[in-house]
Amino acid sequence: MSYYFVKNLNRPFDDTRMYVEKLLMEYGFGIVSEINLHEKFKAKLDIDFRRYKILGACSPKHAYMAVSSEAHIGLMLPCNVVLQEISQEETKVSVIDPIASMQAVKNPALEGVAKEIRELLKEFVENL
Repeated sequence: MSYYFVKNLNRPFDDTRMYVEKLLMEYGFGIVSEINLHEKFKAKLDIDFRRYKILGACSPKHAYMAVSSEAHIGLMLPCNVVLQEISQEETKVSVIDPIASMQAVKNPALEGVAKEIRELLKEFVENL
């Protein structure tokens, strides 16, 4: 079982970033955090690394349902979306599969939420 969904887009990195955020909003997700590993690796390690951003996507409705069912599930939130620059004209977009990431949590109340988020994110990737 893979722990992510992935799709390569024939779009430049910055264009993909804007496109992904717009499409996520259509699925009820917003970006609540962003980690730019390209910048962090350069600043902290003086390493030139490809453009790589981790976007923390959150559906407030689903986050509320999850946290209401499992107090510590915030450790696994938000849903991560990764953008990787493959070339100047190609960007890889990958999204966590919440079923895979939450399988260690033995709480039946979370299963329905995880399945619902999984279907939304899977459809999101298919529609990129």
